[in-house]
Amino acid sequence: MIDSPTELLDAAGRGDEQAQGRLFSLLYEELRRCAHRQLGGRGETLSTTALVHETFVKLVAADGLRLESRRHFMALAARAMRQLLVDHARRAGAEKRGGGAAFVTLDDRVPDGPPEAVEVLALDRALAELERIDARAARVVQLHFFGGLSFVAIAELEGLNERTIKRDWQAARLLLASSIGPAAGAC
Repeated sequence: MIDSPTELLDAAGRGDEQAQGRLFSLLYEELRRCAHRQLGGRGETLSTTALVHETFVKLVAADGLRLESRRHFMALAARAMRQLLVDHARRAGAEKRGGGAAFVTLDDRVPDGPPEAVEVLALDRALAELERIDARAARVVQLHFFGGLSFVAIAELEGLNERTIKRDWQAARLLLASSIGPAAGAC
């Protein structure tokens, strides 16, 4: 019987429906917390559950996906959630300018609501720019902000010390806030 998320994901990627179900059950709560964080606790047009399901389907459907660990899976899930939120915001914006766009915050803590919210498309554009300037800092933002990983976990994943990761986070927040402009609030 396969028990590790890595083995389950490999089997699920090969079409093993039993492995897909077990993997989904194993990681559901972790994915749900991540999705809830991304939606700022609000699921107006895209629910937490829908985001989790779409993320899982996207990951299982990826060809040639090989995982190193549970953290690696969550890092990929964070990227997938970011892509899904951006796609959703673009569709919503196409329906009505600014309509239904999901909001996120750049705050260090996970907020109860989005008091210092920035529009998801502006954040995505700023992150894309940050990736061109400092790819590691952009990964830190994605892993911490979108993936919910701690600085310790990111340091382990990146093979760096925690202080370096925290410095990257602080620098990235400043660059993102200046790139996004007044909408970023007090990041």
